[in-house]
Amino acid sequence: MRGSHLNLAFGTEVIYDDADFYIGDNDKTGIVGVNGAGKTTLFRVILKEQELDGGQIVTGNARIGYLPQEIDFTEQEKTVWDYLFDARPIKKIESELNSVYEKLATAEGEEQAYLLERMEKLQAKLEDLDVYNAEGLLLDLISSMHIDSELLDMRLGDLSGGQKSKIAFAHVLYSKPQVLLLDEPTNHLDVNTKDFVTNFIKNYKGAVLIISHDVDFLNEVVNKILFVNKATHKMAVYDGNYTAFKRKYAQEQVLKELRITQQEAEIKKLTDFIQKARQASRTNHNLKRMGFDREAKLQKAIANLEKRDKVYRHMKLKLDPKRESSKVPLEVSGLTFHYPTKPTLYDNLSFNLNGNERFLVVGENGVGKSTLLKLIIGQLPPDKGTIKFSQKTDIAYYAQELELLDEDKNIFDNTETDGYSDLERRNILGNFLFQGDTVFKKVKVLSPGEKARIALCKLLLERANLLILDEPTNHLDPDTQAIIGENFRDYTGTILLVSHNPDFVEQIGITRMLILPEGKVVEYSRELLQYYYILNTDLL
Repeated sequence: MRGSHLNLAFGTEVIYDDADFYIGDNDKTGIVGVNGAGKTTLFRVILKEQELDGGQIVTGNARIGYLPQEIDFTEQEKTVWDYLFDARPIKKIESELNSVYEKLATAEGEEQAYLLERMEKLQAKLEDLDVYNAEGLLLDLISSMHIDSELLDMRLGDLSGGQKSKIAFAHVLYSKPQVLLLDEPTNHLDVNTKDFVTNFIKNYKGAVLIISHDVDFLNEVVNKILFVNKATHKMAVYDGNYTAFKRKYAQEQVLKELRITQQEAEIKKLTDFIQKARQASRTNHNLKRMGFDREAKLQKAIANLEKRDKVYRHMKLKLDPKRESSKVPLEVSGLTFHYPTKPTLYDNLSFNLNGNERFLVVGENGVGKSTLLKLIIGQLPPDKGTIKFSQKTDIAYYAQELELLDEDKNIFDNTETDGYSDLERRNILGNFLFQGDTVFKKVKVLSPGEKARIALCKLLLERANLLILDEPTNHLDPDTQAIIGENFRDYTGTILLVSHNPDFVEQIGITRMLILPEGKVVEYSRELLQYYYILNTDLL
């Protein structure tokens, strides 16, 4: 795959400026760059969903498989099995092949020759898709990815967020593409499934392009890094994994800074000389002539002056609640809930939150972790039981799928909150890397990482004393994740958290854990975390 002279801008915001890259047919490539640099946009260009202003990306006739970061099934009524099996267009090709057979019975001459040629091509496609082993290969993939057999008859519309991600991933792997585009593929994977996917990608016969904030995963699977530079709007390909790239990039920046310092010194020297020449007497012809000569050199030096890569400051959260938490901000008693036509998720579930504690919810995909949070905030009604907040409890909710954002509004309007002037909000948005006119961009055109920052900004502005967080680190780069963890660690309110990110869980200081579906509440320990994240490998 080759990209040549790529140019793209959204209004006055430049994304790519004469950018180039080359990726080999079997390279496993990590796509990196700060949020908003154009990583997901690159995928959209490859998929022909976004037109370039100039240049082209050549993929030949390669079949492309794409796993988006945000999963949205269009065929809600389709079963999981049919969705997975239809990832390979075997039924469609067989139907066309049968039609060719019927026409061949009466065809003659040129029509017969055309149909025979078409028949050979269709048969070759079926063989390429392993038609005779297709069902067995799908069953092997389902087993390897630890997809519960009970899910296979479920409607796509009934899956949880974590289940959607795993099923969509299985679909794209089974489709047997020649180029795989994966956007945050490990967000919802348990340990064993992640191990399988890691080995699958490493041994995959084709090109794989991966956008991921999972540094360990990138280090394990990629042999190249494609760096999308938001400062220069260029692209560069580095050999090696993410750690090797960081080392090479740091070395480049040191050498670049030395060059720029030398260039700036030369420009100052030329400028001083020109100023001196201009102030010389009219009779000093030699100095005047040398001054004119230096002016030409100065213009050339300024034109060739390298630009420093902009250092994008990370956001700083100030999550000071308006008022202190009560001793028991939340009481859940006898909670029972089920979705229509589905088994009961919780039966007589009870637990309390203590003031200022960090409370983690863990469990398998589909046991209802996100559902529990939606019940607590009142988005869903329980079948039985009570959910009681203290009169002193102020709630702020962060949704895993970012559904609380209004896609048709701009960033600034999405963060409208009582108690803040426009200037105060602009300053706070600046801390979240939304500066200048970027605050007027529509949310629908933003990357998932940018949307996550808006949602966290809304959380900050509410200044609640109970934070209910559903996978808050999913769409964020490692540095930003670490800064969020530092701020949540120092936060003086109460946190109820669903997270699959062990580093983040450790960092913010979890005190207790609720294990679903059992409903058991236990004290936090690192050993217990390892048990539920590694030994019980179906747990997030």
